[in-house]
Amino acid sequence: MECYCYILECSDGTYYTGWTTDPARREKQHNHGRGARYTSTRRPVRLVYVEPQPDRANAMRRERKLKMLRREQKQKLIILHPLDRPASQKIADALVVEEKQSFHSKI
Repeated sequence: MECYCYILECSDGTYYTGWTTDPARREKQHNHGRGARYTSTRRPVRLVYVEPQPDRANAMRRERKLKMLRREQKQKLIILHPLDRPASQKIADALVVEEKQSFHSKI
């Protein structure tokens, strides 16, 4: 059975990473408060990244690796593999990441 790793963007701008067999259904569950405890207080959430995996074991391993990424690394992943977002939003997202990286490198 094919599984998916996914990243949700929460209303407070944080990211939540998980795995599922149906990303759209899982996003709805999170938005109805039936997902993770973390997302239940940060609704609405938006699905921003999906990565197919061949099976549950691989999905769980990949989820662990994604959770270990720093925020900036997750943002780059999301920008490089967007989910049907308008081109203007993709460009704006890329600029925000670059500005944040530039700011942090000056500190």
